[in-house]
Amino acid sequence: MLKVRSGLTLIQSQKAALSLSTQKRWQTNVATAEARDDPEWLQAKPFDQIPRTNSISLIMKLSMPGGKYKNLEIMDMMKAMREDYGDIFFLPGLMGAPPFLSTHNPKDFEVIFRNEGIWPHRPGNDTLRYHREEYWKDFYEGVMGIIPSQGKPWGDFRTVVNPVLMQPKNVRLYYKKMSQVNQEFVQRIKELRDPNTLEVPDDFIDTVNRWTLESVSVVALDKQLGLLKDSNKESEALRLFHYLDEFFIISADLEMKPSPWRYIKTPKLKRLLKALDGIQEVTLAYVDEAIDRLDKEAKAGVVRPENEQSVLEKLLKVDRKVATVMAMDMLMAGVDTTSSTFAALMLCLAKNPEKQAKLREEVMKVLPNKDSEFTEASMKNVPYLRACIKESQRVHPLIVGNARVLARDSVLSGYQVPAGTYISIVPLNALTKDEYFPQASEFLPERWLRSPKDSESKCPANDLKTTNPFVFLPFGFGPRMCVGKRIVEMELELGTARLIRNFNVEFNYPTENAFRSALINLPNIPLKFKFTDLPN
Repeated sequence: MLKVRSGLTLIQSQKAALSLSTQKRWQTNVATAEARDDPEWLQAKPFDQIPRTNSISLIMKLSMPGGKYKNLEIMDMMKAMREDYGDIFFLPGLMGAPPFLSTHNPKDFEVIFRNEGIWPHRPGNDTLRYHREEYWKDFYEGVMGIIPSQGKPWGDFRTVVNPVLMQPKNVRLYYKKMSQVNQEFVQRIKELRDPNTLEVPDDFIDTVNRWTLESVSVVALDKQLGLLKDSNKESEALRLFHYLDEFFIISADLEMKPSPWRYIKTPKLKRLLKALDGIQEVTLAYVDEAIDRLDKEAKAGVVRPENEQSVLEKLLKVDRKVATVMAMDMLMAGVDTTSSTFAALMLCLAKNPEKQAKLREEVMKVLPNKDSEFTEASMKNVPYLRACIKESQRVHPLIVGNARVLARDSVLSGYQVPAGTYISIVPLNALTKDEYFPQASEFLPERWLRSPKDSESKCPANDLKTTNPFVFLPFGFGPRMCVGKRIVEMELELGTARLIRNFNVEFNYPTENAFRSALINLPNIPLKFKFTDLPN
């Protein structure tokens, strides 16, 4: 808890402005640093001068008929608030939620991340935390996973899983198994597409979800589920896809808009708990099956080399509960997130055929034949592939932004902001501004290359790069960077390379409003890609 510093009336008044009772209820892991008295702090404007709105006005805009924000999706709501209040503003806590300071100013982003402490507190995921901490506390036994955990429990969990998930050498062990999944993905596309138009059906996102679940399953559990070989197989997987959609959509409403769910079980909370129950049931069944198989192998004296061991098997050697929860989280977090990112990439490549052709030239060197295998050596030489993935994430970001709790008093946009303040970091405006990304309206993977590769580019590559690296952080930053980053990158790189080597990809429909905004951005249009076979 924050230490009250006698005689520092200025800081005391600012902390009072945060609503001390709410602050105490929500605050964790905040450093008790000495009061700042440096020139930057003393010259900054007081916290209470930050533009803000009151609770009544905000509730009316969010909830009342005709309210400006009532029917807006999360991303549109954030943009509308910025238009109303500016690049930095303070929102009061509503119905038990904490008050938030929201900043759209990229100059603030680095300050926030540099002052997040050793165990960064990332607000949000309150509904998931409730499900695991209260609703199913006997099962989780305090081991709630990376997403909802905070403070030391989070730090302890990351200490166990980081060596397995964050080291590149460990991730590269799964090249061959994931390559097999990608071959099946290609074959499934050939079976699905219309023989005349070569377009896949409206529900192609279901096939993409099958691919992402299969891919994460071979890494997490060392098991292929057979979802791509047989479209009628695994009704449990289809249940999982449904429940995940429910989770991302409903939790966004409950956590980002006024709701009394923290006091009473609202109908939406009941729907969400049912979805989370379903996610837990399906993922735990997959994990339990894998554990049973591993236990039987251990009793039989089977010892497999490291390159054949799943994430689950490696973590079971350290902590059984951590292994179980991490594997469940991989299956839960590795489907919709990767599917949306992949859909964004395919749309960008389909709508920019010259970039797709340039990417194919690079891929042909890695995969001389359609059935060539990936190697660790060859996949070191795909800078344009990685650049295409990064640029698509800028054009179609997966999330609205990030969040942190300040661990130290900081100056943001010229204002004194005390430790313990909940901060919403929203880069949406900056991602589309030429100020930060020259020619921001264009899909230009060249901006992410280390040096100019194409003399015909409108600008040298280094002139296209952002001037502020903290504007674009698709996997987060620092200790709380996404633990699945390397697996997702491998999945996208191998899957995209395989498809671009096999097909020319087109999308002959409008892409306006291609994504809808929930807890993450989800595809909002039929993904009727046209896949035309290429010669071997």
